[in-house]
Amino acid sequence: MKNLIIASTSTVHGGTYLSYILPRLETFFAKTDEILFIPYARPGGISHDEYTEAVRKGFESTGKKITGIHTCADPVKAVNEAKAVFTGGGNTFLLVSQLYRTGIMEPLREAVWNGTRYFGTSAGANITGLTMQTTNDMPIIYPPSFKTLGLVPFNINPHYLDPLPGSKHMGETRETRIKEFHKQNTQPVVGLREGSWLYVEGDDITLEGALAARIFEQGKAPYELESGNRLNFWPSVRKDL
Repeated sequence: MKNLIIASTSTVHGGTYLSYILPRLETFFAKTDEILFIPYARPGGISHDEYTEAVRKGFESTGKKITGIHTCADPVKAVNEAKAVFTGGGNTFLLVSQLYRTGIMEPLREAVWNGTRYFGTSAGANITGLTMQTTNDMPIIYPPSFKTLGLVPFNINPHYLDPLPGSKHMGETRETRIKEFHKQNTQPVVGLREGSWLYVEGDDITLEGALAARIFEQGKAPYELESGNRLNFWPSVRKDL
């Protein structure tokens, strides 16, 4: 059975790395002592080693062992044997390119379907959706496909920002961009605000954290989903996608 935490971010304003969600993660990862970390998104271009060390420090108080997948001779085997996986944020285009290049996109999907616990933030949250097309990231590299893990029956927009009243910014808002997406695509989009996350247990999907999420469905006006409510009003995603 699927067990996921899909979080908008790793760090909220004024906090340290993972501090806002760490109590939830201690419960989520209670039955495993080791977490396989996927550092491929490389925020700011940091190295895989630097990123993995930052995650180790973030989890230090929990006593969990963090193993960077880049240190594994066989990444597919590492995914297949993992009890838990964390994919960090950064650039989604780079992350998806590396998941395909290393051959772990499908094994990771299969592993999570079969019960491997998965935690993803930002780019690591993006890839749990049907495609990565609602990322906010710059396309610094060309991935083989926009198709991602498809573990939930919608797309994710992490770091969702509401339009600021009175703003003189002339660029597109997140809402405008998602509406453009829905001119060409049918899947719903969940806009996750900072400090909130989705908890997935099988086909049950619940919004947790401090803030409401903004929900976008093709042909409908966007609406709010308050924390504590379920998102079980869309068809379940199929394992054979």
